[in-house]
Amino acid sequence: MKYDIVVIGGGPAGLAAAKSAYDNGAKKIVILERDKELGGILQQCIHNGFGLHKFKEELTGPEYAQKYIDMIKNTDIEVKLETMVLNISEDKIVSMINPVDGYMEIQAKAVILAMGCRERTRGAIAIPGERPSGIFTAGTAQRFLNMEGYMVGKKVLILGSGDIGLIMARRMTLEGAKVLGVIELMPFSGGLNRNIVQCLNDFDIPLLLSHTVIYVQGRDRLKKVIVAKVDENRKPIKGTEVEYDCDTLLLSVGLLPENELSKDAGINLDTRTSGPIVKQSMETSIPGVFACGNVVHVHDLVDFVSEEGERAGKFAACYIDEENCKLERVSHISNGNGITYTVPQIINLEDIKGKLEIFMRVNNVYKNKKIVVTDDNGVIASFKRTHLAPGEMEKISLPEVLLKKICGNISIELQEGL
Repeated sequence: MKYDIVVIGGGPAGLAAAKSAYDNGAKKIVILERDKELGGILQQCIHNGFGLHKFKEELTGPEYAQKYIDMIKNTDIEVKLETMVLNISEDKIVSMINPVDGYMEIQAKAVILAMGCRERTRGAIAIPGERPSGIFTAGTAQRFLNMEGYMVGKKVLILGSGDIGLIMARRMTLEGAKVLGVIELMPFSGGLNRNIVQCLNDFDIPLLLSHTVIYVQGRDRLKKVIVAKVDENRKPIKGTEVEYDCDTLLLSVGLLPENELSKDAGINLDTRTSGPIVKQSMETSIPGVFACGNVVHVHDLVDFVSEEGERAGKFAACYIDEENCKLERVSHISNGNGITYTVPQIINLEDIKGKLEIFMRVNNVYKNKKIVVTDDNGVIASFKRTHLAPGEMEKISLPEVLLKKICGNISIELQEGL
């Protein structure tokens, strides 16, 4: 079977990419989704706060997803649910399997990767101790509670202050659980400031920075969690141990882009983001294979995921129509002082249309800094910021008039002063 575009993943990135590709002229499109419904992680995010940028209204996760699902229903885009993609070949043959079609191979003119991300588990961070029940990733607990109707515990401790951990602190409290605190290894929170205020401060839930879990106890069910303060090298400090009596430990210790398919396909990955290296068109190192959303880098807001998906869909449609998304005169973006990573990592200077948006994260909490963009000739642009934090993604926009003057490669760094 042949398609113009195969979209792998039916979450917000994949839905936006498919709709954008359709609107830009690609007609034979299929979305492959491994779950039993479209919408991705949004279906379990029943809290509000979505859509403020994209739809100019405050929506819950399912409401946001439904807007895109309805858009897809009004097109000829095909959807295959409960479909697991097994492989993507060099010539863009996508191997998949599902209960209806069995094993199938699909020939695509272009592929869009939108597989999202996954949570790090207890095994990934090697928490010592016994192996009782009652230890969940925050996302798993969220699904049990919001979609399956199961209360995962009554006396809860949360390790990690990422957004999902903060949101689950509030959610568990609203369901009647006692949340003893949120433990964070770093000296700053990994979540958005609004979530710290709305999910912790408003419910008097303590946040312990520069602390970590050093041991868990419990033969069948979790009984105790031992927490200790850490030094500047993130090593536990002897004598600072505190025992918490609890039956549940939720882990919000980071998200990783889901890139097994990307690796197997031979796509170049960025070690900083764990996602594909992309150009401003969201094309990867393999021509005709695009990527968008949390499979590229972990976003804060779903609105930005959708925007990135729309860009990937637009350029994928362009690729199959004209095959003009080729590298000619390129500039590589590197991260300097204070910057952890930037996306995109490559700009095709022969294909500049309008402004270029660059996303980035900083490596610490900073006050009163400038984000400075330079090329081989010096400073191109600078952007003032009164506050920067690792938990809040930064975005800058470079207008076309500046991009056309770029000489050589670009570096982005933090400098002092406003």
